[in-house]
Amino acid sequence: VCSTAKVSTEPGNLLNSLVEALDAVSRDIPPEQLERVVFSTTVITNLIAEGKTDRVALVLIPGPGVNPASYTFPDSFCIKGAMDYRGREIDPLDEVEIRRTVGLIRESGFSRAAIISKFGQRNSSHELRVEEIFRENYPGCKLELGHKVSGKLNFPRRIATAMLASATRERYQEFVEKIKKALDERNIRAPVYILKADGGTLPVEKSIAFPVETIFSGPAASTVGALALTPEGQTSVVVDIGGTTTDLALILSGKPLLASKGAKLGGFLTHVRAFAVRSIAVGGDSVIRVKDLSPGTKQITVGPDRAGPAYCMGGKETTPTDALKFLGLIEVGNPERASEAIKVTASELGKSETETASLIVDRVAQMIADAVNEMFFEWEQEPAYRVWEVLQEKKARPENVVGIGGGAKGLIAEIAKKLNANPVVPEYAEVGNAIGAAVARPTLTLNLHIDTEQKMYSVAEEGEIVSLNTTKFGNLNKVRLDEAETLAAELLRKRAEDFGVSKYA
Repeated sequence: VCSTAKVSTEPGNLLNSLVEALDAVSRDIPPEQLERVVFSTTVITNLIAEGKTDRVALVLIPGPGVNPASYTFPDSFCIKGAMDYRGREIDPLDEVEIRRTVGLIRESGFSRAAIISKFGQRNSSHELRVEEIFRENYPGCKLELGHKVSGKLNFPRRIATAMLASATRERYQEFVEKIKKALDERNIRAPVYILKADGGTLPVEKSIAFPVETIFSGPAASTVGALALTPEGQTSVVVDIGGTTTDLALILSGKPLLASKGAKLGGFLTHVRAFAVRSIAVGGDSVIRVKDLSPGTKQITVGPDRAGPAYCMGGKETTPTDALKFLGLIEVGNPERASEAIKVTASELGKSETETASLIVDRVAQMIADAVNEMFFEWEQEPAYRVWEVLQEKKARPENVVGIGGGAKGLIAEIAKKLNANPVVPEYAEVGNAIGAAVARPTLTLNLHIDTEQKMYSVAEEGEIVSLNTTKFGNLNKVRLDEAETLAAELLRKRAEDFGVSKYA
């Protein structure tokens, strides 16, 4: 590690904070020496959380089965047509109905639409034909196709993923353009990557096609950072304590636990590959208040809101950071201002300043420890966790609690104590998130479906249906697993080449 920097997040202007940190960390490094730039960003998380996404018309081709009305997706337009689970057409499209639907979408003021067929990942021809009709009748509409967003089964999750990808793309693209401009102004010509929810990276240009992949890139970066900063093969809970939130993740024998059901975004389960993470609304800058429970009984509350930086950092409200500074558990901040903040809160609470600061730290540590215990009920349902537990030959919990982030140094010991685990605060913990982004490498996936009866294979993400006669399979009626894996690897290498990351394949 040659250089580190940490800056405060400017409310409402994430880009300024990123650029300020970039300037600080690269101040003494000539731009031509930079080989890679990797951003871990909350831009998509914030757009969805704050409801600032664009409206999307959902053109659904559900076919037989569950009534699509039960999916509760907004702005849905269902049309006729169906493929079966093997990609064979069982009900043709009604092009008159499609043109009528396109007209209705245009008249309703939608500027973007997502087209999703139930088995579109097995045969994308219906989605592609609807796209053509849109181009003919509403050329200005921005379109998203379900099979390009995800090649996995599960129609509702593919709808949600396509909807959120379309809803966030334009604003995300604006963010990417601003990043490129800022780097260009600094003569930084190195390749630029964005961290994804699964701990891998994507070239920034390619990430525009997959904006929702960058959701939870903050927790992902912290998890990868914890892996990089701790000994190999350990089992740990990762606790990343930020200003507003604390992110939780799990590492089992050196491997981050992935969410088998995909990330949950805006209340919808999606096909976004992500670590099994959770964010809770408590952080170093959470507002501390004294609440009257009953006459003569008062209690400290923490957050969930943030009113800017801690008092000891120039803010206006008492926060956990002030308590940590008062107790000498952290180095940052003004000690006099920390004392002022704790004095005011202690007066309201009717306790000594030291007792008040200790109560605040204990309360925050308990909230995080409780959240870890709650999260274990979810983690234990993951198939990968159950396999790991079997391999341990006993009921086991992680032995370590690894602290990442600015508040880790002062809080992790208390959190670990409550969880009966070992506290670990590695060197560079305060910038562990950035280190995770720095060491991450590109990741790509594809879904290969082989149908020996129809003598074809398909790659959903590419929208391809190809004859098996083009392959090197020995027996087209009975394809061996190793042959399928070889073909998938070849196709993945080609995909990596198209993405400009072939050296990692």
